[in-house]
Amino acid sequence: MPVYPWNDYGGRLSPFKLVVFVSLLVPASWVAVAYWLDLLGARPLNEAIHQIGLWTIRLIFLALAITPLRQILQLPRLIIVRRMIGVAAFVYALIHFSLYAADQAVDLEKVAREIVLRVYLTIGFAALLGLTALAATSTDAMVKRLGGRRWRQLHQLVYLIGILAVIHYCFQSKLDLWEPTIMAGMLFWLLAYRLLAWLVGVRGRLSNLWVAGLSLAAAGVTSLGEAAYFKLAFRVDPIRVLNTNLSFSTGIRPAVAVLAIGVAVSAAGAIRATLMPPAKRLSAA
Repeated sequence: MPVYPWNDYGGRLSPFKLVVFVSLLVPASWVAVAYWLDLLGARPLNEAIHQIGLWTIRLIFLALAITPLRQILQLPRLIIVRRMIGVAAFVYALIHFSLYAADQAVDLEKVAREIVLRVYLTIGFAALLGLTALAATSTDAMVKRLGGRRWRQLHQLVYLIGILAVIHYCFQSKLDLWEPTIMAGMLFWLLAYRLLAWLVGVRGRLSNLWVAGLSLAAAGVTSLGEAAYFKLAFRVDPIRVLNTNLSFSTGIRPAVAVLAIGVAVSAAGAIRATLMPPAKRLSAA
């Protein structure tokens, strides 16, 4: 029987996996159509490179978010799409790199030289190599071949890949650091969740109170990180930067966005726990 990504472990069609699979195709399809219709501005290939790269990082983060979300929202079925999302992140990263090579007239010698000489390209290429290793070992056959323990150790590379992806994005974005700063804050949230779940979690998961506290901490770290960056890069008084988080005159600041996302997840977890039947609520505690 053919194995398709939208089938469950029993070989049957999974509507949930099918929806996720189709959704993963949408961003790349939109970029392709927009490029074809000349909707990507004066430098369409460069814009396509940036958009595909951005979606690569988003998919890495989405894959990292599966474990916390399935625990907080008590939706164990989310785990069945984590591998698909991770492989999609690799495919998007490969397209991102291929478009960059095309922008360099497929001059591989020049591409290699640029990767060596430009730090942000070196970091991005290292992340691509890491994603390649994870994608190549993502099959059930490779899990058996490596053994569960070695496979899990290898796939912990995803945490380093997430860090490299954020650094690459920050370097590439230069002055427009609004979304990279949000991603840095969310990366802190995702990594800190795992650490806290290991240290103080019950059955490997955090209570909603801990999740809410983590959201506050992530917002604080995001705010301090943004202030430190502007101090080092532009010598802006950190207090001025920190005060912007208390006002919407400059728009929604990254720390506020990180706090809003964290609080929304915590609230969704609390609502989910309230709506669960008592028997399931006790078994999930």
